[in-house]
Amino acid sequence: QVHLVESGGGLVQTGGSLGLSCALSGGTFTSYSMGWFRQAPGRGRELVTAINWSGTHTYYTDSVKGRFSISRDNAKNTVYLQMERLKPEDTAIYYCAAKNGLFLSDFIQSSSLDYWGQGTPVTVSS
Repeated sequence: QVHLVESGGGLVQTGGSLGLSCALSGGTFTSYSMGWFRQAPGRGRELVTAINWSGTHTYYTDSVKGRFSISRDNAKNTVYLQMERLKPEDTAIYYCAAKNGLFLSDFIQSSSLDYWGQGTPVTVSS
């Protein structure tokens, strides 16, 4: 059974930086496109960023372009999210997710991802 475990959330001031990690166990990491979603209080879950199995293709939602960076280390079965110049509107629970498939579109266009992490909170104070 595949498990995703996130780490790295916390409290940071506006303009600060924070890094998240998500480790996959119980499966073949390179079989999955990976991504990060977030859910702010009172709002729906939003796709933030995604990366294909090899790390050669990425996607970012407009609000984080130029500030967030997704990467993966296939030797460590881990995907990372580096967040810079954080804003209060970035405050949310951040979830890691995995979708079996070779193409980034498999993840972005999917209506049902295969696995989810438990979420890690990110709070940006103003």
